[in-house]
Amino acid sequence: MNLKNYTKEFSYNLRLAYPIILGMVGHTLIAIVDNIMVGKLGSTELAAVSLGNSMIFIALSLGIGFSTAITPIVAEADAEKNESKIRSAFHHGLFLCTILGVFLFGLIVLAMPLMELLHQPADVIVLAKPYLAWVAFSLVPLIIYQGYKQFADGLSMTKYSMYAIIMANIIHVGINYMLIYGVWIFPKMGIVGAALGTVISRIMMVLFMHIILSRREQLKTYFQNFSFEEIKKETLRKIINLGLPSAMQMLFEVVLFTASIWLCGNIGKTSQAANQVALSLASLTFMFAMGLSVVSMIRVSNQRGLMDYKNLVVVARSVFLLSIILEVVFAAVFIAFHSILPYLFLNMENTLQLTDNTEVIEIASKLLLIAAVFQISDGIQVVVLGALRGLQDVKVPMYITFVAYWVIGFPISYYLAEYTPWKAQGVWIGLLAGLTSAAIFLYIRFHYLTKKLINNSVANN
Repeated sequence: MNLKNYTKEFSYNLRLAYPIILGMVGHTLIAIVDNIMVGKLGSTELAAVSLGNSMIFIALSLGIGFSTAITPIVAEADAEKNESKIRSAFHHGLFLCTILGVFLFGLIVLAMPLMELLHQPADVIVLAKPYLAWVAFSLVPLIIYQGYKQFADGLSMTKYSMYAIIMANIIHVGINYMLIYGVWIFPKMGIVGAALGTVISRIMMVLFMHIILSRREQLKTYFQNFSFEEIKKETLRKIINLGLPSAMQMLFEVVLFTASIWLCGNIGKTSQAANQVALSLASLTFMFAMGLSVVSMIRVSNQRGLMDYKNLVVVARSVFLLSIILEVVFAAVFIAFHSILPYLFLNMENTLQLTDNTEVIEIASKLLLIAAVFQISDGIQVVVLGALRGLQDVKVPMYITFVAYWVIGFPISYYLAEYTPWKAQGVWIGLLAGLTSAAIFLYIRFHYLTKKLINNSVANN
């Protein structure tokens, strides 16, 4: 097919994507701001935030992965002009997100003793525990916020979550600055101050989303007369059947990256800090692909609702192509500036930390070269996964991601980190292998399903 058929979709894809991307970048910026502000206190504090966030990211992946089930149902219903189906998906989804948020908070609190079992440095654990307790609580408003966000995304109203995140980041930076360093009347709380900044900003996000969406004339019908009697087992089951495998897909990937933090922690404090620096930068660029993944899910769901399967393939491939182009640009940036970017995260004027910080920069600059390559694979796998969610195909992709990350990726990471001189670089080579395998097999799955849909459609006509 002519390349022009794909490129003509770029402008609409980007219009839909840029608010989602800015929202995703905003999410990551909250963690990066914590890392930069805490990094100025020292490498031990940075390692503590890294360790605390490694557990948070696991819970977060379950919450965000699960909530994505709301978007394809709403987007499909929107194409069908079915208001009652949209309302039902929103109410049931928000109900499940609230329960899940509280559950994940409790799970993190109960899992805290795991830090000792993972043989992490003792001084890092002492600092990480209070930080983790507060950030775990912030999961409750964050997962509820996801319910609102996925509903709005399904209606192609992608700007509202962007506004919420921009507002949250402004609040977060201000509160962080005052509570970490003890400015004006506020006490100097160190990394606990960073955690409180996260909690307050996430509560504000939920309030903002509720107010801005409920006041829109065309959405008022979805916010009126909510009753628990409307909650039906069949609808809950449908969302859970879509949401649970999606949550597991995201969990398999995030736990792989979390395992990289733990593996680097076993190598040493400087490797763990370097891993965090490289991971922060790679996560930032990955958010662009994540945003396009949501666009892929929305647009494929719309075409599925319209039953236009040939156009569905064109739309999906246009998103895949756009993602590859963006990730190649970021790869070039990482290669060009791999030795400069790590300096953003460390205070080189601190003479007591100078030896450690120099080592962190040396390791991080090597990791960024590997990150340059793996983010291309990462971008492809996440947009194809979005298209498969749009097709409401979630179980087979769940198995594919498990094999790619845990049968291929992790064993390579573990072996190279523990038994070769590659150490932290070896961990990242394993990540690259896992992501590349996922990208290849998920695309094969997408090609197989769409070909089948087109053939069935032609046969029925």
